[in-house]
Amino acid sequence: MTATFGGGCFWCTEAIFQQLDGVREVVPGYMGGQRENPTYEQVCSGATGHAEVIQLEYDEEVLPYEELLAVFFKTHDPTTLNQQGHDIGTQYRSVIFYHDDVQRAAATAFVRQLEENEVYDDPIVTEISPAMPFYAAELYHHNYFNHHPENPYCSVVIAPKLRKFLAGRTDG
Repeated sequence: MTATFGGGCFWCTEAIFQQLDGVREVVPGYMGGQRENPTYEQVCSGATGHAEVIQLEYDEEVLPYEELLAVFFKTHDPTTLNQQGHDIGTQYRSVIFYHDDVQRAAATAFVRQLEENEVYDDPIVTEISPAMPFYAAELYHHNYFNHHPENPYCSVVIAPKLRKFLAGRTDG
């Protein structure tokens, strides 16, 4: 199965989802905009309409879509519009791109449950949109955290986020 999420910088999101049993592949890229085959620089300009996303292939028998949604919402702030931490712009928006009606219904129900349970102090601004063409990011973005842990962004932003996520896991 395929799932696509945008939760800020794709380096962060990729590093988190790579930790999950049942995830076969995580590819950073761009979705949701008008420009075909955008470059990172074009997406960062905000002019393409694309979000930085990760597209993952997963085994639904091992990892149900609802668990992916739980990880997605646990590891970013779905209440900030076009921003995650110091990363600001429409390319950093919180978005779920669904690939079928089952994913759409699951994402909608998940958000509704979060809102009913008042999990967040502020309203959830996560978009739930149909999947559009996916454009894989340039190769130097793939597996970025694992290849560049010494990068200041990786050590200051991603590493603590990953440690916090791993410390809170109950599945081992």
